[in-house]
Amino acid sequence: MKLLTYMNRTDDNPQVGILHRTKNAVIPLSLLDIEYKDMLTTIEQLTNAEFERLNLAQNAPDIPSIPLSAVKLCAPIQKPLQDIICLGVNYREHRAEYAKYKENAFQPEDTYAIYFSKRVNETSATGDIIPSYPGLVDSLDYEAELAVIIGKDAKNVSEEDAEKYIFGYTILNDVSARNIQTRHQQWYFGKSFDGFTPLGPYITTADELPLPLNISIKSYVNEELRQDSNTNLMLFSIPHIISELSKGMTLKTGTIISTGTPAGVGMGMEPPNFLQPGDEVRCEIEGIGTLINTIGY
Repeated sequence: MKLLTYMNRTDDNPQVGILHRTKNAVIPLSLLDIEYKDMLTTIEQLTNAEFERLNLAQNAPDIPSIPLSAVKLCAPIQKPLQDIICLGVNYREHRAEYAKYKENAFQPEDTYAIYFSKRVNETSATGDIIPSYPGLVDSLDYEAELAVIIGKDAKNVSEEDAEKYIFGYTILNDVSARNIQTRHQQWYFGKSFDGFTPLGPYITTADELPLPLNISIKSYVNEELRQDSNTNLMLFSIPHIISELSKGMTLKTGTIISTGTPAGVGMGMEPPNFLQPGDEVRCEIEGIGTLINTIGY
């Protein structure tokens, strides 16, 4: 099942719905007498009975719905409760290209995951403009990533039980200002500019993507394929990530964990090929959808 946040074209009131499997249309939760104010509340409070009702509704041929063309898709979680937890260089080939871009960036061992956070005041939706910050950013880059949405508070979770704590998955483009990253010798500032977190377009629930994940992840710039990999190539698996983090912190309901990007980003090209105003970036993950954004002038 795919959940989404949307607005009718005639107002600016975000609502939660599900995607009908065959109609290319939205089924508002309110039509099924399920009333939650936003996606975070839905994740936190949705009951098993309501989940099953939605599961049935997504296939119902005669259920009332709204064509996707009649709504504006928002990011599924517009205002995360906390910073997004990110994995650095969680694909071996990306680790190699980053080390080449920034010499001695990492030790060669793959013993421990690299975690950092990304400040997000508000996420961006598919179709939104990514600001280019002329005069401040001269090396704007894209990173297609699978993001995990935690479905209930997780503390001291074993790897064997980690899947029980996943609500679903979405796509995150970890937009990065490489010159800011290298200037400040850390990732937080250069990845946290306003507009640097496109998210969506849907949350695919965990029951549709059972672990271990084996799904393709791709990105395109102006229709040129740049990243082409698979989630089974992650250095550190999703169960490992959830278990390790939960040993030291409580992963609250609605937490977003972005699991890293594969090789093929702009800084890894020879010479580096960064985003320019007017470029279109398309991130695709099998079973979730397509996230498209354009670089602003």
